[in-house]
Amino acid sequence: MYICICNALREKDLRATARCHAGDAETLYNRLGCRPQCRQCLEDADQIVAEERSAVPA
Repeated sequence: MYICICNALREKDLRATARCHAGDAETLYNRLGCRPQCRQCLEDADQIVAEERSAVPA
């Protein structure tokens, strides 16, 4: 599923990046080579990042 239509960013890519790198959704977008444009996806993206981080053992 696409999480960010502006950047054609898929949820699976955001989840994988969240497991390997620190930062909020906007920081992770930068790691993926894009940046939020319309910003409507950031709330959902931050939720996905939080889900991934809570599922990974410390």
